Amino acid sequence: MLNEKRYNQFSAHLKNKFGVKVYKITLDAGFSCPNRDGSLSTGGCIFCDEGGSFSNSHSNLLSVEEQVHIGAKNLKDRFGAEKFMSYFQAFSNTYKPLSELEKIYNSALNHPDIVGLSIGTRPDCIDDEKLKLISSYKDDYYTWVEYGLQSVHNKTLERINRGHDFECFLKAYEKTKEAGINVCVHVIFGLWESHEEIMQTAKTLAELKADGVKIHMLCALKNTKLAQIYAEGGIDFMGEDEYVKTVCDFLEYLPESTTIHRLAGNGYSKTLIAPLWLGKKFDVLNKIDREFIKRNSHQGSKFIYK
Repeated sequence: MLNEKRYNQFSAHLKNKFGVKVYKITLDAGFSCPNRDGSLSTGGCIFCDEGGSFSNSHSNLLSVEEQVHIGAKNLKDRFGAEKFMSYFQAFSNTYKPLSELEKIYNSALNHPDIVGLSIGTRPDCIDDEKLKLISSYKDDYYTWVEYGLQSVHNKTLERINRGHDFECFLKAYEKTKEAGINVCVHVIFGLWESHEEIMQTAKTLAELKADGVKIHMLCALKNTKLAQIYAEGGIDFMGEDEYVKTVCDFLEYLPESTTIHRLAGNGYSKTLIAPLWLGKKFDVLNKIDREFIKRNSHQGSKFIYK
């Protein structure tokens, strides 16, 4: 790992690849989700709020091209940024007809400093034609698909009202890899699972040799089913120290080649109900660094090469 962390930090990976720090421009193209619009008749995941995991300040009242240009200018002015990835974050960003997707993706690349494309979606919102379209960008742009898996355990996926099972994810994952597209897998800690069950998710992703992993901590946001469950005493969230140790345990099982796209977030300040420590992003990241140093360990230390 060519960075100062004891894990393969995606931002450092991008800097090594492109020679400069690369910033993600998060985009909302007005997508929906089959788990929210009635297609699956399940009412949505219990943790998802009306923003669909979107954390940026502008809205889809702006065109995608406008969002890209405004985002790039703001990042240049604030951080001196030079290169960018267009990141479709809100809801399921393959959940439209193919012809519409092509126009949307093309508009996200209409800027001279865009070097990459990342598309967040669900494994049940992909097919061969959509993968062929996304694959067509990979020769010119660093192209990723990000799948929300959350857990490899079907009992957990059913409990959180996910609307698909692990086998659905596995099929989409394998097809995406066959298309030559990088895959980042999202997982959530704290889903009524034991430590060993969480580690089984890590071991499974290690066997798949996932290109990237993004770790979330389960949290209750305003106006979600989970907020109601929490108010009724139906869940106790992980404490910060437990989360830090679980993250390090999880990363130890992943191969060093897997890029780590996220370990802590700070986009919930206006809607976060619990756990409140989740809003302290850099405090959490610093504690993860210190825990690895304390252990004299690193990502991949328990990965078994086959």
